[in-house]
Amino acid sequence: MNVVRRSLLFAALSTVFITPLAFGAKRMANDGSGAYATGHYRDLFAEQLGHNQKESRTKVDAAFDQFFHGDKNTQALYYEVGSNANGPLAYITDVANKDARTEGMSYGMMIAVQMNHKHEFDAIWNWANTYMLITDPANPSAGYFSWSMYTDGTPRSDSPAPDGEEYFVMSLYFAANRWGNGTGIYNYKAQADRILSLMRHHPVQTGTPPFRLKPGEPPFVPPVRAGSPPRKNVSRTVGPMVNEQAKMILFVPGGDRNSFTDPSYHLPAFYELWSRWGPIEDRLFWAEATTVSRAFFQKATNPTTGLSSDYANFDGTPRESFNPMSATFSYDSWRTASNWSVDYSWWHKEPQEPVLSDRIQKFLLSQGVNTLADRYTLDGKPLSTRRSTGMVATTATASLAATPGEKSKVFLAELWKAPVPSGEQRYYDGMLYMMSLLHCSGNFRIWGPK
Repeated sequence: MNVVRRSLLFAALSTVFITPLAFGAKRMANDGSGAYATGHYRDLFAEQLGHNQKESRTKVDAAFDQFFHGDKNTQALYYEVGSNANGPLAYITDVANKDARTEGMSYGMMIAVQMNHKHEFDAIWNWANTYMLITDPANPSAGYFSWSMYTDGTPRSDSPAPDGEEYFVMSLYFAANRWGNGTGIYNYKAQADRILSLMRHHPVQTGTPPFRLKPGEPPFVPPVRAGSPPRKNVSRTVGPMVNEQAKMILFVPGGDRNSFTDPSYHLPAFYELWSRWGPIEDRLFWAEATTVSRAFFQKATNPTTGLSSDYANFDGTPRESFNPMSATFSYDSWRTASNWSVDYSWWHKEPQEPVLSDRIQKFLLSQGVNTLADRYTLDGKPLSTRRSTGMVATTATASLAATPGEKSKVFLAELWKAPVPSGEQRYYDGMLYMMSLLHCSGNFRIWGPK
C-alpha cells in the first residue's frame, strides 16, 4: 500500500466525524482549534490501537444495549416504570444503594442524546421532573432537584448536588440542538436556560426542616442511624450553586458546605458552550468560570502524581470535611482527569492540560495497570486494594489530552478489553465506562445550534 493511500486510510479510521464548528454552530472569536472549531472527534481506539470505526461503534452500541435494555437483575441501569401525562417514565439506578441520583439520571440523559435515543432521554427527564424536582416554596432548595431518591419516587434527600444540574443543563442543550424543542418539559432549551439561570441566581433562602419536595407531600425526615443521636432541626440556608467571587461551582449550594468546591464538578468544556448558548446575562460569568477552572486544575492536582482530591478549597488545596476521604483521590476525583482532557479535546486552549494527563497516566502506570488501587493519598500512597473499571476508564479518557505513546495506549487497551460492568456494583463503574467509551471512540460530540 503506497504512503498516500495508507495516510488516507489512517485518517478515515481515526476520524469519526468532520463538520466544522460543532455541527453548524456559528464561529466566534477565540473558538480554539479543538473539535468545536474543526468538527474532528478523534477515535483513539482506531488511532492508537488499530481498531476500525465499525469495531468502535459496535462496542459502544453493545454497552448501551446492556445498560439500557439488558437483564434487569444483573446488567441494566435503566428501568421504565409506567407513564404519566408527559409520557413514559424511567430512572437510572445505583443498584447497590437502591436509589436514583441526579448524577446518574443526568449521565443517562447525556448518553441517550449522544446515542440519538430520544425515547430514553425523554423518559428519564420525565421521571426527574415528576419526582426529583423540588417545587415546595417552603423548601430553600426549591427549583433544584433532589440529588437522591428511592426508586419508588420517595425522597432519600431534600437537597441538590450541582454535578447533576450541570449535566442536566448540557444534555438538554444538546437535545434542543439535535432534536429540536417540544413543549412543556420537552422544550429542552427553555428547561436548560431555567436551570442554568437558577444555578447562578437562586435566591438565598432559609428554612427549618423537615422539608417537602412538593406541596402536599409528607415532609422528608432523614433516617437516624443506629447508635446516632437524634437529628437537630437546625435552620438551613440555600443559594446559588456557584461562588460569584471565585467564579467556581460549589460542592453544594447551602449550609457550611458551600464554601468549597469539588474538582470533579469543574467542566470548562461545558462552560465554554454556556458562555455562547446560555442566558445572555450570564455568558460573561461562564466565560470567566471557564478560564478559572482551567487554571484551577493545575492548582488542585499534585505536581508529581497528577491526583486531585474529592473536595478542595478555592485555592486548590485539599478540603478536610465530614467525609473522611474528601482530601484524598477517591471516587469523585476519578472524573477530574476526564474533565480537563475533554476540555482540551474540544477547545485546545489550555497547554497545561496535556501535561496533567501525561502526569497522572505516568503515575498510575507506575502502580501496575493490573494492580491499581482506586483510592490514593495525593502523594501516591494506596488507600485501597480494589481495582475499579470506572477509574481505569476515565484515565483512558485522559488520552484525549495526553501525548500519544505507550502510556496512553496501555490505558486505552485496558478500557477496550474491559468487560461491560455488571452485577451489584455496576452503576458508577458502568456510567463512567459508558461515557469514556463514547469519548475515546469519538462518539461524544458537541451538538450545536443549527
